[in-house]
Amino acid sequence: MTRLAALALLALASPLSARESLGVYESWAAFKDASPARCYAIAKAGGKTAPPAYATVSLWPNKGVRGAVHLVLSREVPAKGSVRLTVGDKRFDLVIKGRNAWAADARADAAIVAAMRSAARMSVSGAGFTDRYSLDGAATAIDAATVGCANR
Repeated sequence: MTRLAALALLALASPLSARESLGVYESWAAFKDASPARCYAIAKAGGKTAPPAYATVSLWPNKGVRGAVHLVLSREVPAKGSVRLTVGDKRFDLVIKGRNAWAADARADAAIVAAMRSAARMSVSGAGFTDRYSLDGAATAIDAATVGCANR
């Protein structure tokens, strides 16, 4: 992802006035929002998805949340549908609502983030679609987000 594409992706995540860039790391970027206090690593899915799909790993220090995985899918998934995240050779079933997907709990979040740190690619599939992500720069962006919220 180019720096310009990463910055354009920011507009989807939160209001421009509240966001501080923590850096762009290959295909991932990291940001810090003042209110509500949060830091996150974010990437846009590769290819041309309409609407755009993206993945985030967030920290919400005031809520005690670290490493929360959230994906905005390129397609809405029916209520009884299913979505599977594949990170390297690991597979995770996600909780879904419309175009949003999350890990089932904090333990699953931690397992997904650990897998992301050692894999080159990840994909999320379901209901006739697959969104693909490069993990180049993901670990560094996650670390930047973690450091960005360390003193909160």
